[in-house]
This record gives sequence, structure tokens and C-alpha cells, in this order.
Amino acid sequence: MPRRNDIAKILVIGSGPIVIGQSAEFDYSGTQACKALKAEGYEVVLVNSNPASIMTDPEVADRTYVEPLTLAYLEEILRVEVEMMRGGGGGEGDSSAALRNDNRKSGDNDKGNSNGKGIFAVLPTVGGQTALNLAVDLADAGILDKFGIELIGAKLEAIKKAEDRLLFKDAMTKIGLDMPKSMLVNNLRDGLEFAAKLGFPVVIRPSFTLGGSGGGIAYNREELMEILARGLDLSPVHECLLEESVLGWKEYELEVVRDLKDNVVIICSIENFDAMGVHTGDSITVAPAQTLTDREYQRMRDAAIAVIREIGVETGGSNVQFAVNPQTGRMTVIEMNPRVSRSSALASKATGFPIAKIAARLAVGYTLDELQNDITKATPACFEPTIDYVVVKIPKWQFEKFPGSDETLGPQMKSVGEVMAIGRTFKEALMKAVRSLETGKKSGADGIDPRRLRQRLVTPSPERMAYLRYAFETGMSVREVARLTGMDPWFLHQMKMIADELQK
Repeated sequence: MPRRNDIAKILVIGSGPIVIGQSAEFDYSGTQACKALKAEGYEVVLVNSNPASIMTDPEVADRTYVEPLTLAYLEEILRVEVEMMRGGGGGEGDSSAALRNDNRKSGDNDKGNSNGKGIFAVLPTVGGQTALNLAVDLADAGILDKFGIELIGAKLEAIKKAEDRLLFKDAMTKIGLDMPKSMLVNNLRDGLEFAAKLGFPVVIRPSFTLGGSGGGIAYNREELMEILARGLDLSPVHECLLEESVLGWKEYELEVVRDLKDNVVIICSIENFDAMGVHTGDSITVAPAQTLTDREYQRMRDAAIAVIREIGVETGGSNVQFAVNPQTGRMTVIEMNPRVSRSSALASKATGFPIAKIAARLAVGYTLDELQNDITKATPACFEPTIDYVVVKIPKWQFEKFPGSDETLGPQMKSVGEVMAIGRTFKEALMKAVRSLETGKKSGADGIDPRRLRQRLVTPSPERMAYLRYAFETGMSVREVARLTGMDPWFLHQMKMIADELQK
């Protein structure tokens, strides 16, 4: 399928400032996408409120707007860009002229069609949840229709189907996939009534938030009222999903890419070191998945492909999250992101498959079989990457800069960054990643409180790795540690081998 020549200009929405719960992975993805679209000859316009990001460097886009990422500012930017396409240009006296920051050299010609012919498109899937929410707001407010602007990458219906908890649940039921028992609520009374029927603990997941913002796990009525009130306040649509607890289950993610011909490939499988209950951004993650049998992986792979097709993400990358009961093997779908995510950045670096770059080209009409694999230079992008090494990501926290903050790790992401390491084995990659943290802390018994060992194993915290090592050094068995932490025994055996070696 040839690239679309009817598109004259593409607006890429960035993710805004780097904040806790939304790290720099989206700047990495957005920059990749902008460069790919420019290389294809499109006029690329970028809006991002973060001047400190590499994404807002002058050479990344043809024009960059360093402005607040709000509906009002985006509407004005779109109006200015549409006028420029139609030849109006909005003279120097125009009230919107101050918004524009033209990065092109004065002698450059417009790459797009400036006589009003051609489509103005918005690519919202490479700027994280911020960009996705803004695209939905623009569509719901009628601004896209008003200016005749098209969403590419993912249509409005697909975004809502994936992000709206109730619509997503209905979609999964339709294709026969299991989900935890849940209910969508928009007030405290309904939440309390459902929790009474479901029983505690209850997982609270606000709709349309990033990094699990506002979410949490309630173990009693008082905690439920506090977390649910906060989640309803932080959700843009004031909705929260109350969900059956799957604490202690194994958590996996699959990175999926689809094109307009319905070709679907799995780029990477990722397994969380921590059990369900810890946000994937706060968990050590491992690629590829280490503890799945081939039969289990194929079942998960088929489910991920069915999910992206049912949700209707036309092109680009998405990630689908699963929970697996370690006792019964029951597999449930947790959620999917109809966009490039922080896990996509990890998968891109782990496999050498540039997901954001490919996603941008798929959004303008290319298919996977038409794009070349950047690593092999010989095979097309429709070949699924295969890796014969292990990649480990370890989050990095800065709680020392926030005295008095709660260091307990849960469904709401608290890390400010991460390190990644590659090795032939899990142990090698893990130790490389630990060294890469460069915290200045020794991984031995310094700072360990023996009286709090069991509590520290049960309750996830940034110091959990040190307490795991100490537990094995004091003779605790893998079975007992697995019971306390919910971690898979395979990972704990690997940790025990490291601890035993360090004791020699």
C-alpha cells in the first residue's frame, strides 16, 4: 500500500513536562516519529510545552510551538496552521502570530500543500496519555470537524474503546477474553456498594489517567473512600473502575504493531519481576518473558492480536497487559494502551525494532511488509524480532528529595526514570542494571532493619532488592520468600544464586 500523498501537514502532540509517572520515554518516541515523518517529506508541526526536551530542538520539526498543552491553545494552533495551508498565513498583526515559532530557514519551501489542497492530520499516539487525551478533547469539542482535520494512527472510536473502562470490558467480553470482575462508578456511594459485594481488597483504576495516577488498592472501607475520591477527582471523565483484586498474580505485557492491511506482529514480550499490585513502571521488568511455557505464550499472543483488532487501532504500536494466576493458570486481560507507551521504548531498545518510527510510517499508509528492518537491512518489518539475550529494566526513585512521602509501591507509578541492561542470562543483565543505577549505595546489609524483614518483603518498596538478598543470606527459603512476595520462584532462585555467590 503506497504512502498517503493526500496529507499535506501533520501535527504531532507531545507529552509535555517530564513529571513523576510520565518520564522521558515519550519524548524519545515522539522525536523518532517526527524525524520519520520529515524524512518522508511531510510538513511536520510539533506542539510540546517542554523546552528542555530534545523533541523541541529546531531540527526535529518544521515548526515547533512551545505552548501549554490545553484545548484552547491547541485550537488556536490548529486555526493558525489551517490558515497557513489556505494561503491566509495570518499576518504579523494577527493575534495568533506570537504563537508561531517557525524553525525553517527563510529560503525553504513548504513541504506540504499550502494552497488549501491536501489533508491536515493529527498524530496523537506518540505523545503518551497527554496527547491521547487532548486528541479526544479536540474531537469531542468539534474542533477537528470544524477545521476538517483527520486523526491518524488511531481513530476516536478506537481510543475511546480502549481507554473507557466499560467499553473495554464489553469489547473483551465480546471476543471471549477473561477480565477481573469490575464495575465502573462515578460516585462514592456506588463504589462502596460494589465493594461490599466484591469484598476487599479492591483495585481502583481511574479512567484516562497516565501512570496509574489516582489509583490504588483499598483494603478496607476507609481506604476505599479516600482513594476513590482522589481517583474520581483526577480522572478527566470522573470515572473509576473498581476491580477484583489480582494481587500476587504474574504480570505480562505484549508490544503489538498493526498496519492498515491487518498485518499484526508481536515485537516483544515483557514480564514483571514483581507480582500484580505494583505498577509496571515501578517494577523490575524482563524481556523476553522468562517463566511462560510456549503454549502459554502462544495463547497470550493470540489474545493480544484479538484485542488490537477488536479495539480497532488501525496502525502503530499498542501494548496489552495480562495477569496470570500462578496456581490455576487463569489468564485475564488487564488493559491495553492504544498508543506508544513507556514499555514501547523498552521494547524498541531491547529488540532494535524502532516502534515509534515504524508506527509513524504506518500511520501515513505504509504496511509492515513495505518497511525495512533497521537492524538486518534485509528483512521487512513484518518479521517478528527474535532475541537470544535477556534485557532487564530497573526503575529509579528519588524519594530522598521528597521527605515524608509514602515509599510504598502500588498501582500508581512513583519512579522518575529507569536503567536498562542486556546480558546473556537474567543474572548477568540484572547485575549490570544494578550497577547502572549508580546510587552510591552498597547492595549488602547496610541500612537493613532485620526486625522489619518480613514486612519489607510483603510490602513493595524501592529497597525490596536489598531485603531479598538479606533474606537469602539469613537462610530463608525460596518457597517462603515466594509466599511473602508473590514473586515467581524462578526469579527468586536466580536471586538466591546471586546472593550465595556474593557470600563466598
